[in-house]
Amino acid sequence: MKVAFATQDMKRVDAHFGWARNIAIYELDPDGYRLLQAVEFAGDLQEDGNEDKLAPKIEAIKDCAILYVAAIGGSGAARVVASNIHPMKVTQPEPIEDLLERLRAVLNGTPPPWLRKAMAKGAARTLDFED
Repeated sequence: MKVAFATQDMKRVDAHFGWARNIAIYELDPDGYRLLQAVEFAGDLQEDGNEDKLAPKIEAIKDCAILYVAAIGGSGAARVVASNIHPMKVTQPEPIEDLLERLRAVLNGTPPPWLRKAMAKGAARTLDFED
């Protein structure tokens, strides 16, 4: 399953989705995780109401099941959810590796229904790729 993180420093979830300079994308499974891609964004990312800045970010995370953010606007959240990606908001900056470890522990236990659905999204993409 692919998981995306809105980050300014590539170490913590510390960014608003629309304002994030970077999106770190990890592959996560019950055995561990690895960084797949770091997508960098330039320009005036803090311009409110600029919906054009969201399109490349939505494109970058389209294969992800979960997106971790410090904050996300209503329009961004709607577009993320419409792409079948589950947004997760952190209340304060948190290390990406800590979030991955907690998520991995949940995967190895009894995941809640929303996470089982997210995991199924990743599995469906894997099956499509193998066919």
